[in-house]
Order: sequence, then structure tokens, then C-alpha cells
Amino acid sequence: MSSQYLFALIAIAVGGACISTQAPINARLGSHVGDPVAAAAISFIVGAIALSLIVMLRGAVPSAGQMASAPWWAWVGGALGAVYVWAAVWSVGTLGVLTMVAALIFGQLAAALLLDAIGAFGLQVREISWTRIAAIALVAAGLVLSRL
Repeated sequence: MSSQYLFALIAIAVGGACISTQAPINARLGSHVGDPVAAAAISFIVGAIALSLIVMLRGAVPSAGQMASAPWWAWVGGALGAVYVWAAVWSVGTLGVLTMVAALIFGQLAAALLLDAIGAFGLQVREISWTRIAAIALVAAGLVLSRL
């Protein structure tokens, strides 16, 4: 296993821990501001400020030409993230963090299986296999078990 692969696994595991932590924090913010959508918007504003500072500190500000050359669908990521943040803020109080994350991961894996199979957005095509389907089924079982 290469060090880059190991670092990528650690980075995304930390990202996953952040997602688990973000949902209840944003839900609490939503209870204070009176609306989960407002809390999601505030979360995005804070995130946009943080990322903008990092971009500027790294000197990686893209040019207008670079941004204009991106395909139309490359601009949808923020909207998809907004759906996630709203759904997490709205559902975590009802489901709890564990079940919310299990459902999140189930949805991610189901979509990932399809995206890999069709090579969406320039990804390398990866076949649907019984082991990949079993992985999703195990997460689905974990989702059910999280509610027992």
C-alpha cells in the first residue's frame, strides 16, 4: 500500500468524522436561528470563507478563463452539497447521528456504484460485481440494525 493511498484513506476517514460532527452542530445552529435551511446557508458561508482563505494563502486563485472553461455540470457540486447539508441538519434530530450517517453512506454507495459503472464525469469505468453489491447490502443491514 503506497503512502499516498494510506494518506487518502486517513484524509477521507477524517472527513467522515467531520460529517458526523457537522450534522449535530448544524442542527443545534438551526435550533438557535429557527430554521434548518438558514443553518445550512450559514454553514456554507462559513465553509466558503474558510476555503477562500486557504485558496488565497496557497496562491491558487483560478482565473476567469479557467472557471469559464469548466463544463456546466462541474458547477452543480455546491448545490449537491447544499442538499446534503440541509438533509443532515433536518434529519439528524429524528434519526440520530449513527442512523443518519448509515443512511448517508448507503446513499453514497448506491450512487457510487452507478457512477463507477457508467464512468460518470470522466471517471474510470469499474464493473458492478457481487462484492460491491454485497458491500452495499452490508451497509443496508447496518442501517436496519442501527434502528433496532
